[in-house]
Amino acid sequence: MTDRRAAIQSGDTLTEADRASLYRVLLSRRDVRGQFLPDPIPDEVLARILVAAHYAPSVGFMQPWSFILVRSPEVRARVKTAFETANAEAAAMFEGERGDSYRALKLEGILEAPVNICVTCDRDRAGPVVLGRTHIPTMDLYSTVCAVENLWLAARAEGIGLGWVSIISEPALKDILGLPKRVVPVAYLCLGRVSHFFARPELETAGWTRRLPLADLVTLDRWDGEHDPALGEVLARVQAGADNGTMD
Repeated sequence: MTDRRAAIQSGDTLTEADRASLYRVLLSRRDVRGQFLPDPIPDEVLARILVAAHYAPSVGFMQPWSFILVRSPEVRARVKTAFETANAEAAAMFEGERGDSYRALKLEGILEAPVNICVTCDRDRAGPVVLGRTHIPTMDLYSTVCAVENLWLAARAEGIGLGWVSIISEPALKDILGLPKRVVPVAYLCLGRVSHFFARPELETAGWTRRLPLADLVTLDRWDGEHDPALGEVLARVQAGADNGTMD
């Protein structure tokens, strides 16, 4: 283990097994809503997941994130109520069959998951002038999203399901969690062991939407630039493999 850690820290190339494991985690990551089990997450596992989040990249090394562990049934009940209010408002935005389909979806596991985590961004933590944020002031928010992604992938590697609850009023969430004005709740997450992970994203399985062809989204030099036909063929082939769980 010591030799392996030294090799990684020295910048040596990772092994084929490392590469395959990384892509397996990436391709099998899912947004979990309804498969949570009541089993608690051991502190050692939770610590590894949070460390992975804390080691995310951040512009100017500002590290603007904090992590609020929400275990209290009372607090989670208030978050659930805020979700239900926002979800009813959202459902009304979809008409006809689309609205019926929306109402049939389970979109959170706030009470079922053994722990919820709110990932926040303190926009003042690094001061008024931050290296790398001088011209794009939202880089602190983008950096925090990187922490969310690290957390999500680490959770999947640990066999922990994660669901991102985005249908909620930000002011309501700030009030429930007592966040200062300067602090933004970037992500409210539900974590726990699950009965299973879906082979494909749940919204795709439910027929809500589908994954777009990557070759259509890659252009040369400009937004409206041309597509590279040769690269497009490779992208289509690799994406087809990814749909089957491989990245060869």
